[in-house]
Amino acid sequence: MANPADDKIITLENYYDVMLAHLMRTKLEDNGIPCFIADENTIGANPFYNQAIGGVKLKIFERDLERCREILAAEGDLHDQDHIEIDEETNNVIICPYCASTNIGPADPGKFSTFLSTVFPFYNTKAWHCFNCLQDFE
Repeated sequence: MANPADDKIITLENYYDVMLAHLMRTKLEDNGIPCFIADENTIGANPFYNQAIGGVKLKIFERDLERCREILAAEGDLHDQDHIEIDEETNNVIICPYCASTNIGPADPGKFSTFLSTVFPFYNTKAWHCFNCLQDFE
């Protein structure tokens, strides 16, 4: 008879990028680990729920936890392949304050910001956009 503890489903990782979650799922399935992604449809229907529900979740059986960690550690984690921006003034990596992602880029300046930079040429705010949680920040 199977041990009920072996059939317990747990969350391996949370992702704010659906494609990254699918890449990790594919890696695990290629190595014979049964897994699935939860909350993808909720975020697809309303991306603003991404932060509220904690992103999409990669679910596995608890019995496969150590093997999953070995597979992901051996092949390298795709989080390291995110686009990285460096602050020119401080030479620090810019990190999203909402989801701690480094997958960011310059934000699209709004009309008001463009107006201020035209009227006051020294007015300059460096705004960033996170491509994972879709938030803008300075």
